[in-house]
Amino acid sequence: MLEAALPVEKSVPKPRSPELPLTGPIPRHWFAGNALATHLVNGVSMLFPAGERFFVRSVNHYLGQLPDPLLRAQVKGFFAQEGRHAKEHDRWNEILVAQGFSVDHFLAGYERLAYGVIERVSSPALRLATTAACEHFTALLAEKALRNRILEHADPTMRALLLWHAAEEIEHRAVAFDVLAQVAPSYPLRIAGLAMATACLGTFWLFATTMLLWQDRKTVWPKLRLHLGQIRAVRKERNLKGVFLPGILAYLRRDFHPLQLDLDQLAADYLLDAKLA
Repeated sequence: MLEAALPVEKSVPKPRSPELPLTGPIPRHWFAGNALATHLVNGVSMLFPAGERFFVRSVNHYLGQLPDPLLRAQVKGFFAQEGRHAKEHDRWNEILVAQGFSVDHFLAGYERLAYGVIERVSSPALRLATTAACEHFTALLAEKALRNRILEHADPTMRALLLWHAAEEIEHRAVAFDVLAQVAPSYPLRIAGLAMATACLGTFWLFATTMLLWQDRKTVWPKLRLHLGQIRAVRKERNLKGVFLPGILAYLRRDFHPLQLDLDQLAADYLLDAKLA
């Protein structure tokens, strides 16, 4: 939804601690028993801890250049939320290891390439623009999770983790974008960040998911057609359409702003129901 006007007042993101019991047993195929869907989400979750910390570094670089006290407060709330997200997804990675998956080698290579090489050779402004675009993508995924109830049949603990994360991603979806608009208001830079975010997120997510599916191939391959059929059925039932292409096209508009996505009430309703408001 891109018709909504920007709100008169912007809120400060509130960090929360949902106290999820991630130390207990989590089903290996926690997403409705579907191994393919499970590893698709596991794959992107693996990227979150290092990714969230990169987002914080990218925005923090410019904190001293922000004269607006409200935006500075929003940035600090953003830092607090992202820090909690990173810790919970670190625990998720530990669960994968406990389930028998070998993920440490992949994560070491991902962090070495993404943050030891790509981050180092990118300018601070490009890193910030990439963060702003990634935050747009996570808000789009968050909307699907909350509005279309695609996690309805997932393991309750994992569902609670993902929906809490989704709601907070919606709350701070505009922070990095607003910092970028303050310190480097360049349309070509914004689009360069979009290109970087799309290439890096897509590539690393694909490799992470493929790695998990390969390690779980004895379970996945014999039932691959069944798993694909179940995913198609859910897409049809929930009227799930594309996420990233419409989001990219929206972001390409010169007058785009993340708060044009009318999502605040969606997040607020979930947080209230979950007693996290």
